[in-house]
Amino acid sequence: MSDHDHEHVHDDEERRAEHEQELELQARRMLALARIRQYGDPVLRMKARVVETVDDDVRRLVQRMTDLMHEAQGVGLAATQVGVLRRLFVFSDEGEDRVLVNPVITKRSEATEVDEEGCLSLRDVLVPVERASAVTIEGLDANGEPVKLELELPSSRIVLHELDHLDGVLILDRTDDQSRREALARLRPQPVLGAR
Repeated sequence: MSDHDHEHVHDDEERRAEHEQELELQARRMLALARIRQYGDPVLRMKARVVETVDDDVRRLVQRMTDLMHEAQGVGLAATQVGVLRRLFVFSDEGEDRVLVNPVITKRSEATEVDEEGCLSLRDVLVPVERASAVTIEGLDANGEPVKLELELPSSRIVLHELDHLDGVLILDRTDDQSRREALARLRPQPVLGAR
């Protein structure tokens, strides 16, 4: 085997390894999405309850949700999306994992921006949603300590999206009629042609 052939084999192996890694990531994402409640699940329309005490149970939930968010390749995940009716969510703020327990918006900018939003509970749906460009959000961290975050886009959009989940509100409720109709058509199981 010449050096040239040897290089060629090496490239193929590298490509195969990359492809396998890609498939594994995809498989992990699908498994993660299978553990996230999907559109149509009534829990997504329920209002979450205030967390009385931030204890080990809450911390375990936060860890599980953070891992799930990463595996699903998302940037935020609310407790209701994993079937837990408690007011908390995790999100990625410029690459840093954060948690907010009992989150409350204390200030929002007059300025807004419309952008496409997706959701781990609404696979393959992207709809335009108008959100405040900047917000101040307060709550508790995983140790029950008070947190106050002043966020701008895209983090402000993420926390507003997750906060909506805690009130049973979905991006479908926040978009225009045309986009909602198109999204619902995609979410509805399509009839199988020829099926009786």
